[in-house]
Amino acid sequence: MRTTTGWQADGPTAPLRRTPLRRRDLRPDDLAVRVDYCGVCHTDLHAVRDHDGAADRALVPGHEFTGVVTEAGSAVTRFSAGDPVAVGNIVDSCGACPMCRAGQENFCHSFPTLTYGGADRHDGSTTLGAYSREYVVREGFAHPLPAGLDPAAAAPLLCAGVTVWEPLHSLGVGPGTRVAVAGLGGLGHLAVKFAVALGADTSVISRSPGKADDARRLGAQGLVVSTDPEQMAAARDRFDVVIDTISAPHDPGPYLRLVAMDGTLSLVGHLGTVTVETLDLLVGRKKLSSAGSGGRPATAAMLDFCAEHGVTADIELLPSARVNEALDRLGRNDVRYRFVLDLSDLD
Repeated sequence: MRTTTGWQADGPTAPLRRTPLRRRDLRPDDLAVRVDYCGVCHTDLHAVRDHDGAADRALVPGHEFTGVVTEAGSAVTRFSAGDPVAVGNIVDSCGACPMCRAGQENFCHSFPTLTYGGADRHDGSTTLGAYSREYVVREGFAHPLPAGLDPAAAAPLLCAGVTVWEPLHSLGVGPGTRVAVAGLGGLGHLAVKFAVALGADTSVISRSPGKADDARRLGAQGLVVSTDPEQMAAARDRFDVVIDTISAPHDPGPYLRLVAMDGTLSLVGHLGTVTVETLDLLVGRKKLSSAGSGGRPATAAMLDFCAEHGVTADIELLPSARVNEALDRLGRNDVRYRFVLDLSDLD
């Protein structure tokens, strides 16, 4: 077994602690990756808060990261030591079901192996995430990090980025499309950047008029204040696509009413139970959809698009020793727009 160092959760209220971690020896198609930068996702916060601290279910968060290959298995053909790479929240899948064959490993019928908290498909061990200095991953689930992308600001693309890229891309967003992004957080700010880079007429929907300057800075042409009934009424049936990135439970009805005829509301923030009035769909033949993460082809295409258009996340970079501060502030929404941990302090 290989050894490294990382940050482990011991329960919902205990701070993450620095501790030695074990990584598997390389299989023929594995890469050993020195983790340089790892984004801090709301999923990480939820996982820590839900963790019971059981020793047989160790939790090391982190599932959007960039780094450098330090060693390659004997069957690896796409990477060599020294190559910069990016890895997201899926590190394996069955490879045989219709979804996997279609390049949508994120929808694997037997459920994909997650970067942390998953079960390794070979030995059943619990996967430990990238709040650590080394990660061992199958070659097929690592992506070359394109030249020109800042590796710290690129890390959140591997989860937050591809989560909003998939619906924008699958819904054909481009020049002439009217897009609104509800919520301007870690997901939302990247959705705005993508929509603008795709050529769409892009607006932001926010509870606060104070987000107008940030919306403009990101390239949006307009802001709809969701707490203003007159503005919401004026925006009725305006948008071909609304990407809802709001993480808290909420009624999708007001956002459906902003969708144009034959348009789509895509829920990518809160993924719990929602109640929908059928009339909000019926009037205008509107569609309600969702998306989650992305398959390997979509992730590769997104990274190429980001390199071509200079799209990365707006981040606050912290040494990994401040991970507990990052999680606490994330819980209070005190970040614009994504925390990224610098793992070099684990050396």
